[in-house]
Amino acid sequence: MEPHEDETDSEDSTPPPSSPVLEALLENERNRRHLGQRLNAAGDRVDTDRLGDIVRHGPVLEVLRQESLDRGEIEERLDVSRATSHRFTKWLDEQGFAQKVDGRFQLTGRGEAVADEVLRFEANVRTVHRMAPLLDLICEDHQEFVVEPFVNATVTVAKPDDPYRPLERFMSLVDESDAFRGFNTTHMAPLVLGEFHQRVFDRTDTEIIYLPHIVEKLFETYPTQATEAVERGHLTLRTRDDLPYGLVIFDERVGIGGYDESTGQMRVFVDTESPIAREWAERVYASVRADSEPLADERIDSIP
Repeated sequence: MEPHEDETDSEDSTPPPSSPVLEALLENERNRRHLGQRLNAAGDRVDTDRLGDIVRHGPVLEVLRQESLDRGEIEERLDVSRATSHRFTKWLDEQGFAQKVDGRFQLTGRGEAVADEVLRFEANVRTVHRMAPLLDLICEDHQEFVVEPFVNATVTVAKPDDPYRPLERFMSLVDESDAFRGFNTTHMAPLVLGEFHQRVFDRTDTEIIYLPHIVEKLFETYPTQATEAVERGHLTLRTRDDLPYGLVIFDERVGIGGYDESTGQMRVFVDTESPIAREWAERVYASVRADSEPLADERIDSIP
């Protein structure tokens, strides 16, 4: 019998074209491991004290990035003394980051660019701290993970008194979607959770890439329902021998799951509706799918 593979299989395996924003983020990720070496080779590293000064002056850079201000307005916006505002503006002038025009301080082009980088740095550090439970679980595989698109993501972490919070968040998004695609190192939801699997078999158009033994366990637990769902084309299963973590693309959001290796229980689920995060997820999914195998009819028949 022929494999269950739709006519657009080859097209779906091709990563979709990315926006310039995502391409820039991906290029940064590709270069980051060699960036220090490149800076050393250039022999022009920025002094750490100067970097610290730039971060410390982030608030004044931020308010002036929004609009030019006089000294009194700077003092009011930042709630600082006249002496402090004088130090701020003196430093900005010395660095070439701001200039005084008609009694108001405005950033130079250089100052605007530095202000943007300070804000980006702060946002990324904040995001890393918020997503630490996920990053700690997928640390060996997140070289391709791009932090920036998840700056406003919802992070749901299991707690001792509520260990199923991430799974409940995942299930709520399944309920809101007519279709979803994803891959996972273990079952998307515990096999004992019949409600989820019944939805996958009967109501939600689903494509999942699993490890081979996970597919076999699914058919052992739900032999009739799983077989019928696959035969109807309602459920598409593919296999891959190695997967990095759990990723799912819903109708409106994308999510990433981190699992306890010993128990297989979802410990954290991060999801977002960010368009850039969706672009990234689509690209990763297409890449993983291209390296996966469709489930063949004869393989379904051979599963006990």
